[in-house]
Amino acid sequence: MVVLGAWIDEVPGAIPVVNANWQEGMGSSLRTGLEYLLNTPATNALITLVDLPGLTALGCARIVSSSAGVAAATFQGERGHPVKFSREHWADIIDSAHGDQGARAYLLGRDDIELIEIADVASGDDLDFKIE
Repeated sequence: MVVLGAWIDEVPGAIPVVNANWQEGMGSSLRTGLEYLLNTPATNALITLVDLPGLTALGCARIVSSSAGVAAATFQGERGHPVKFSREHWADIIDSAHGDQGARAYLLGRDDIELIEIADVASGDDLDFKIE
């Protein structure tokens, strides 16, 4: 499933879900995606951004395979995306995701996040922060 907003078109191999309030920031996209998943039998959600060119399927698979309720990728010790949330976290994330913060407020100060290093199979490069 992919949440779309500013750009809407077909995404081969994905279920497109449209965020009508995309201008509010990534928090509204996260809420839209999780609200959609609440109406499915899904038990986990792997959340990532679209501007991570070095993210690989193997890196995602490592995070998905975690049995933790919350698992996050790390790149040489720095936390990044993707992040996996089990279903019991979704309602609280929906309540806390606002503006461009996504799940940041929900994750702040938590000590139950399993951190999984994936720098050997993926890059944490983010196009928003890449300076040429």
